[in-house]
Amino acid sequence: MNSSNLFQIYPLRFSFIARERLYFPPGKSGNILRGGFGTIFRKWCCDATCLGPAQCSSRATCAYARIFEPHAMGEGPSGLADLPRPFVFRAGHLDGMRLVAGDPFHFDLHVFDVVANSLPYFIRSFEELAEQGLGPGRGKAELISTSNAKLMELDLAPLARPVDRVVVTFATPTELKGGGGLLNEPIFGVLASRIRDRVSKLRELYGEGPLDLDFRGFGERAAAIRMVRCDVRHVDVERRSSRTLQTHSIGGFVGEAEYAGDLREFIPYLEAARWTGVGRQTVWGKGALELRY
Repeated sequence: MNSSNLFQIYPLRFSFIARERLYFPPGKSGNILRGGFGTIFRKWCCDATCLGPAQCSSRATCAYARIFEPHAMGEGPSGLADLPRPFVFRAGHLDGMRLVAGDPFHFDLHVFDVVANSLPYFIRSFEELAEQGLGPGRGKAELISTSNAKLMELDLAPLARPVDRVVVTFATPTELKGGGGLLNEPIFGVLASRIRDRVSKLRELYGEGPLDLDFRGFGERAAAIRMVRCDVRHVDVERRSSRTLQTHSIGGFVGEAEYAGDLREFIPYLEAARWTGVGRQTVWGKGALELRY
């Protein structure tokens, strides 16, 4: 495979045993895990007097700044004004779950930081987070295992066989920006372009460099793909920041859309988005896709 067409991922699964009662509120499991990870990670990476990555004189060498709060110095590609973090959670199956002592549970984490050896940061942070407690009641758990810590490579080259239909399921709330605002439905040209931008930026920051791709031509060809069916609905979920105490929406649309056209070039990117997510707030699990073609 041509290395310029590869996208690399570490797919991790963290498995735990609950030691006390645990509760994950509906729609918020990924956010709970992200927030807990950030708190623990910063505590043992940063000095207590640090004012945060934006003001930190050591941010260039700080693992916390690089992984959890990457800071954009200028405007990024459309939809990516802030630098993407090199990980996403897949924990939607925990939403609304109540656990008692002895119950097993797990979540998945997709890590895109393939140049630096960042996996130990995640493992150590979640081991400590489980000991300190998870969820609203801070129920304690024990990290039993971390599996599948093996680099996976996706080939982004166009498929050799023809594909003229694909059904995309938006499995978790998804928000796409286009035309100066949020879209009510997943127009393919916008969807494919946002995936392209996200994959390229992740490669540039944490992998082998940006995609060697005609971005404009890709976008023009994507715009020619037709949406032949759209069955999405909007869901409203809010989160409250423990740091700023502000309430933010983490909702979006879920459901299915079917597309028709010459999709050979775009299927590999849709497959990549199954791992990266697409749109806003992907880090805690929004924008997760499933495909049928």
